[in-house]
Formats: sequence, C-alpha cells, structure tokens
Amino acid sequence: MTTVANWISGTLILLGAAMAFTAAIGIARFPDTLFRMHPATKPQVIGLTLVLTGTIIRVYDSPDAWMLLLVGLFTLITAPVIAHLLGRTAYREQRHRDGLLAVNELGDELEPQQPRPASGPES
Repeated sequence: MTTVANWISGTLILLGAAMAFTAAIGIARFPDTLFRMHPATKPQVIGLTLVLTGTIIRVYDSPDAWMLLLVGLFTLITAPVIAHLLGRTAYREQRHRDGLLAVNELGDELEPQQPRPASGPES
C-alpha cells in the first residue's frame, strides 16, 4: 500500500468518524423525534460511508472489501425507509411539537374510520 493511499484512507476514516460524531451530538441535543430523524440518518449514513470507503481503500485486495461494500449498500437502502417509518410513527403518536408542521398531509388519513358493514351472505 502506498503512502498516498494510506493518507487518503486515513482522511476518509477521520472525516467519517467526525460526521458520525456530529450525528451523535445532534441526536442527543435536538428536542423531539422529528428533529432527531435528520442526524440519525443523513450524517450517520454519510459518516459510515466515508469510514467504509476509507477501510475499503486500506484492504482493497482482501475478500473483506466486498463485505464492507455490502454493509454500505444495505445501509444506504434501509436508512431512508427507517427514517420514514420513524417519522410516521412519531406523527401518529403525537410526538412532535404543536405548530411544527406547516402542511399536514397525514391529517385525513388519521381520522377515525367508520366501521364498514360486514360483507357476504347473511344467514
């Protein structure tokens, strides 16, 4: 491994660790769930991707590099889905501050539903 590759790898790992650290600070400091969703997904995923990229550069000739690539791919696929489900759950349980949402797109979906009559033949 060349000195340049070592420097690039080390820089990417340190940048990724710094991004993950800022995500941890954001999760601890933000007031409610809807605000905490952002640092739990974006900086955390970018930080992990940078750390994995730096590690892949460091171990590029090892079979473990492919496993690291899969870890990054699965994280990129699942993080937005988790954030979406977390946001919907927080909204449904009223875990947000009043007046925070400018547009309430889910307001109609959460109205109490009228019971539907039973379908099928009556005996």
